[in-house]
Amino acid sequence: MGGWAIAVHGGAGVDPNLPLDRQEEAKQLLTRCLNLGISALRSNLPAIDVVELVVRELETDPLFNSGRGSALTENGTVEMEASIMDGPKRRCGAVSGLTTVKNPVSLARLVMDKSPHSYLAFSGAEQFARQQGVEVVDNEYFITPDNVGMLKLAKEANTILFDYRIPTSGYETCGSGVESPLQMNGLPISVYAPETVGCVVVDREGRCAAATSTGGLMNKMTGRIGDSPLIGAGTYACEVCGVSCTGEGEAIIRGTLAREVAAVMEYKGLGLQRAVDFVIKDRLDEGKAGLIAVSSTGEVAYGFNCNGMFRGCATEDGFMEVGIWE
Repeated sequence: MGGWAIAVHGGAGVDPNLPLDRQEEAKQLLTRCLNLGISALRSNLPAIDVVELVVRELETDPLFNSGRGSALTENGTVEMEASIMDGPKRRCGAVSGLTTVKNPVSLARLVMDKSPHSYLAFSGAEQFARQQGVEVVDNEYFITPDNVGMLKLAKEANTILFDYRIPTSGYETCGSGVESPLQMNGLPISVYAPETVGCVVVDREGRCAAATSTGGLMNKMTGRIGDSPLIGAGTYACEVCGVSCTGEGEAIIRGTLAREVAAVMEYKGLGLQRAVDFVIKDRLDEGKAGLIAVSSTGEVAYGFNCNGMFRGCATEDGFMEVGIWE
C-alpha cells in the first residue's frame, strides 16, 4: 500500500481568456475541497465516503457546473446528473434528470446503498429522493444570474454553449466570440469548456472510489444525458483504480473513457499515468476531454487534451498541486 491519494476536478476545457479573478476563485474552491478530503482521509474515512463528501461541497458552491449553478436546459430549467462507484466490489449508483435534489451525488449514493438498482432517472429518481428523505429545494435554487445570461447568449447564437462561465458582458474576447472548428457528433459548437465536477480517492486500505456530478450543457435539449452518470464512461472504480472524467460527454461515452483506464492497466500492464496518457491520446478520436485518477497503490494522475482542466491532487507523502493550465 502506498498511502492515500486524492484528486478533484472542476471541468476540462478552459477558455484561455478566462478572467484572472475567476481563475483565482476556482483555485480557492479546489484547494478548499482538496483540504476537506485530506482531513477526512487523515481521519480514516473510507474512500467512498470521502468522494461523496467532496463532491457535495462542489455541488453546494455555484462556481462550477453541478448542483447549485448547474447549466440550464433549452427550457431554462436545471436537469442534473451524478454517479458514484465503490471500487472493492464495483458497487455503483447513478441518477439523471434531477430538478429538485440539492445534492445529486448523495442520491446516487443512496441508489447504490438503498435500492436494488444502479441507475434511476427523472420522475423515478425524484420519487426515490422523497422516499429517502433527502433535502430537496425548488428548481430556482439552482439557477444563477450568470446561467440566465449565458442561456440568453446560447439562444441568440442558436447553439450549445459549453463555457457558461464566460462573462455576459465583454464576452467577445472569450471563446464564445470566435468561430470554432470543434464539433459534437458532427455538428459545430461555439466553444469547448464544460465544467463538470468530480473526485477520486484511494484510502490507506487501498480502496478506490470515484464520483462525478454535473448540470450538463448550457441550452441542452431537455432529456439529454451525458457521460457523468454513466458507469464506465464518466465514472469508474475497481480494485485497480478510480477515475472521473470531464469534457465532451458524447466523446467520453463513445470511448468508455473511465473504464478504459482500468482496462489498459489490467490487460496491458500499464502504470496509472501511462494508462491515463494512453487513453487521452488514443481513445477520444477527435473529442476533447480530461480525467483524474488514483491507483490502489497510492498514485495520482491526470490528463487532458484541451486548453486546461481545473484540478487539484494530493498524496499522503506531502505532495499537493492545484492548477488549471498545462
